[in-house]
Amino acid sequence: MPTSKASWLGAFTKEQLDALTYMFFRLHASGLQVAQLFWGAWLFPYGLVAMRSGFIPRWVGAALLAAGIGFVVASATALFVPAYLAAVRPAAVLLMAGELPMIVWLIGWGAREPKAVSRATA
Repeated sequence: MPTSKASWLGAFTKEQLDALTYMFFRLHASGLQVAQLFWGAWLFPYGLVAMRSGFIPRWVGAALLAAGIGFVVASATALFVPAYLAAVRPAAVLLMAGELPMIVWLIGWGAREPKAVSRATA
């Protein structure tokens, strides 16, 4: 008997409740894969803006583009051809690490105050 106070759950057997619980866990995992498509897709414009900014090194923007490819490929594979996920995931995880340079750059160099330019050099 379920320990919940919802009386309507009494209509289900323990096995049915277990199956429902498992189904919702799987549904949640699939929802995260769909969200991962968008997590990767937003890295494309972010990487392009970083590359064109002139403030952020171009290679950091390129790493963001690679991370976007990794996220999109991994989630698309998990959703549409899950049999190949074990083959694709190692390469995709390496590409996903392309987000790390932006984090390191923002923490280490991005928050610094720009140096004052004297009128003589301007």
